[in-house]
Amino acid sequence: MNIKKIALKRDQMIAFLMILPSLILIGLFVYGFIFQTAWSSFTDWEGVAAGIEKNFIGFENYKNLFTKLLDIRFRQSLVNTLFFTVFFIAGCLSLGLLFAILLDQNIRFEGVFRLIFLYPMSLSFIVSGTVWRWLLNPKGGINLLPTLFGLDPLEIKWLTDRTQIWQFDWIALPKYLGYLLLALMIFLAIRNFRAGKKWGSAIMALIGIATLIWLLSGKADQILILDYPEPHGFNLALIGIVLAAVWQMSGYMMAMYIAGIRGVPDELREAARVDGASEIKIYRDIILPMLRPITLSAMIVLGHISLKIFDLIFVMVGPDNATTDVPGVLMFLTAFRGNQFAKGAAIAMVMLLIVAFVIVPYLVNTLRTEHEL
Repeated sequence: MNIKKIALKRDQMIAFLMILPSLILIGLFVYGFIFQTAWSSFTDWEGVAAGIEKNFIGFENYKNLFTKLLDIRFRQSLVNTLFFTVFFIAGCLSLGLLFAILLDQNIRFEGVFRLIFLYPMSLSFIVSGTVWRWLLNPKGGINLLPTLFGLDPLEIKWLTDRTQIWQFDWIALPKYLGYLLLALMIFLAIRNFRAGKKWGSAIMALIGIATLIWLLSGKADQILILDYPEPHGFNLALIGIVLAAVWQMSGYMMAMYIAGIRGVPDELREAARVDGASEIKIYRDIILPMLRPITLSAMIVLGHISLKIFDLIFVMVGPDNATTDVPGVLMFLTAFRGNQFAKGAAIAMVMLLIVAFVIVPYLVNTLRTEHEL
């Protein structure tokens, strides 16, 4: 028995020594640089040209980003990211599921169609962004298609459009987030109650009640203090960028969905057909519910891509188009063109926190599920 324990400890030590170099490199070049960026965001550092002196100023950079008049471009970039993420994920999920269902009908040349749908994903955002920039040129590309039939060209501005819809006041953002948190707590409380987790349901209910009291007290409108109304909304110039991103990543969703659909046992389909279920009901009541884990995983991956998007927007509209800004582009401009490294670090940390808000709960849930299994 002692010999087995000694052998086990020896194997564990060898395994640890094997992964130790990777742990050191990750700790230095990933988490070390994250810590360095976080520290820089709390200083007034203006880059190497200004010297290495860094004076600690606390949360001043973050406060300016969310309330200062000169940083209104950053706040619009957050709104752009929100709308881009919603439409990007919805478009990829919808088209990917549609392509997968069509390919599941045992059509001829399925391999050819699958290759066509997957091919855009093999391209980089730089290449696809360049092509779509040509296609969405207001003086050419798609706008000239009607001329092939003797009609007048379209007058869609695409990436140069400055129209903004669905506007809201930035001061009211905490209130909207509070309502979103309230709805989430109600949903989780109901789900935990149905699953028999009374303590979890009670905790979610208490958080929901506290959120409701906070909203009714009116304190949500006092978090972001501005001396002027600041409307933000969805810029129509983002439509072209969403089209390009969905075109490139919908094939990825198609591949995931077709793998999930082909994994559904044929016995279930045959049993449903014997019971008189139509093909629509088979997909609605059997296949789609079984695709929920795939959908969740895909939403996390697509959300991660959209939240840190940079190259596609940089190529399609350039760095100086404030209408289509996202935090990644603005961070690049602020830090490496404006030499405001502390503020650029603050923008980078905001991006990291947003991505972590999406990724960490998913990882925790995945690890918990694997542990239970």
